[in-house]
This record gives sequence, C-alpha cells and structure tokens, in this order.
Amino acid sequence: MVVFPNAKINLGLNIICKRPDGYHELETSFYPIGIRDALEILPIDDPHGDASGVTLTTSGIPVDGPAENNICTKAWHLIRKDFPQIPPIHVHLHKAIPTGAGLGGGSADGAFTLRLLNSMFGLGIDDHSLATYALALGSDCPFFLLNLPCFASGRGETMTPSGLNLSDFSLLVIHPGIHVSTAEAFRGVKPAIPVIHIPNILAMPVDQWRDTLVNDFEHTVFPLFPEIASIKDLLYDAGAIYSSMSGSGSSVFGIFPKNGIPDMSFPEHYMIHRQESMKPDY
Repeated sequence: MVVFPNAKINLGLNIICKRPDGYHELETSFYPIGIRDALEILPIDDPHGDASGVTLTTSGIPVDGPAENNICTKAWHLIRKDFPQIPPIHVHLHKAIPTGAGLGGGSADGAFTLRLLNSMFGLGIDDHSLATYALALGSDCPFFLLNLPCFASGRGETMTPSGLNLSDFSLLVIHPGIHVSTAEAFRGVKPAIPVIHIPNILAMPVDQWRDTLVNDFEHTVFPLFPEIASIKDLLYDAGAIYSSMSGSGSSVFGIFPKNGIPDMSFPEHYMIHRQESMKPDY
C-alpha cells in the first residue's frame, strides 16, 4: 500500500516555558501543505529475512543515518511490541520533503507509517491510542494523524481544530538547503508568555499578522544563519502578505494573494514549492 505523507507549516510559534520533564511548553498553529513524500509498505513473507523486521529503501532526497534509526522503522518496532502478530515489512520511502527544514517531513512519515500499519493489518487501534504511539515517536507526529489546521499547545500534542481556511491565498515555500539543529534553535530561546495568543491573532485578517504573529525561533536562527533571514525579507519585498520561518527552520514561507506569487529567482540548490491555493484538506 502507498500513502503520501504531507508537510506542514507553523503559523506562529511561541515558547512559553521549560517544563519539569525537560520539554518546552509551546503554542503554535499547524497548517498542512502540499509537499508530499511517498511511502510504500509491503509485508515480507520470508521469516528468514532481515532480522530487524524492517527492510528500508529510499529514493529522492538522500536520507541520512542507518535504517534502524529511521522513524518508519521505529514506528514498526513501537507497534510490534503490542501487536507481535504483525509480519516483517519492506518500506520504500521517496523523500520530497527536505529534512531539518521545519516542515515536519520525518514526523509525517512516522505518523503515516503508524496509520498504515493499523489499516493494513487490521489492528483496530483507536484514534486516542494511535496518537499516544505517535507522541512516543515525536512531538509533531500526532498532528499528522489529524492533519487539519489546528491550534497546538503542550509539547505540540494537545490540538484543537481551528477551522482556518486559507484557500483564497497562495503559498511559496523556500528551503535554502541549510540544516538547522532543533537543539541549537532552542538554545537561544528565552521563554515568555505572549502578549497576544496565537488563536486571537489568527482570528484577525491575514494582512494584520505581520507584526503580531511571530516565531520565537527566528530570534535564535536568524543571527546564526543570515541567509535565512534574507529570504524572509525577500518574500516581503516581493509582495507577501505574511512571511515567517516554519518551525525551527530553515524553510521560510510567504503567503501571497491568490495567484499572486511573482516570478522570483533563487540559487539552484534551493527547494521551491509554489501552491496556488492553500487548500487545507490533506
């Protein structure tokens, strides 16, 4: 079976405080977008196949690290602990969502793997339990089970669908090929309670977001990587209504009037995603 994990952007990201468990309390708004990986899972009949239970092949954007560290492999092992009857599998992952980009590509792959295993093998895992498995894989993973515009708090796992619909706008996403370490991005953040919370800002017209809807990671990442900051400036100069870095970077997106994305030139190694309608159903 084949599914197509999609990316997300963050509309605002506030780091509220550091929790006793070592995680950070945050608030953000997740919005699904149309950059997609392709994920195929096939059961393996040969009981003498790979001892790990999962064989993994990849194509597209190179995937770093050994197969046993891939989030799709981790998802299988997580489910197999409670459902030992599921067979070994072969996974083929075609990567189109860049890694270390703030677009949630790895989290999407993990969440879609969980959902596909549940469906393929008739495990009957309910939505709440599936979200618990997803959270064990990563803080952003539960979002990709819901996969609708939503307000998120806690580690990002407490979600409320927002009903936000940006179909009347176009989206341009720029990934400059810079890998930003999430740990490094957190290192310079000074947690604080925002003056205006994100749901209140998103209730305003989009043209009022520029000075109020912020991503706290920009304060750390932009001084470290001025090239990322310059992309945001460039998008505003080109007519973006709103622009921001997504997640902990390095992708930067611009929201433009419908069909209003201008022709722009970027270095050849940049990944460019144009989406004429920000239709939120993925």
